[in-house]
Amino acid sequence: MPGKPKKEAILNLEKHTDRPVHVKFSGGREVTGILKGFDTALNLVLDETREYLRDLDDHYKRRLVEDPDDPSSLVEETRYLGIVVCRGTAVMCIMPYEGTEEIANPFLAQAEIA
Repeated sequence: MPGKPKKEAILNLEKHTDRPVHVKFSGGREVTGILKGFDTALNLVLDETREYLRDLDDHYKRRLVEDPDDPSSLVEETRYLGIVVCRGTAVMCIMPYEGTEEIANPFLAQAEIA
């Protein structure tokens, strides 16, 4: 149909192509990998992908089944997945891996004072 505007991507990930990214998915999984491609639906192709594993025994012991996104159940152990295609509807967050650092929670100190 002439006159129909071309669908444009919400995010422009072009500058992150061939660079490491960290991706969080609905359901709580997290991976890092090299972004090789993407489309307008945010489907991603990642290479050299590593998934961060969860301590499920500890997760269920503490009755956190209702909150699978609880980062406290992540462990340092990873597993190598290689090249993967990630469905865009499951992607919750994507960020560059390089240039990010973990900082202390500024609200934690305020909560302890109150």
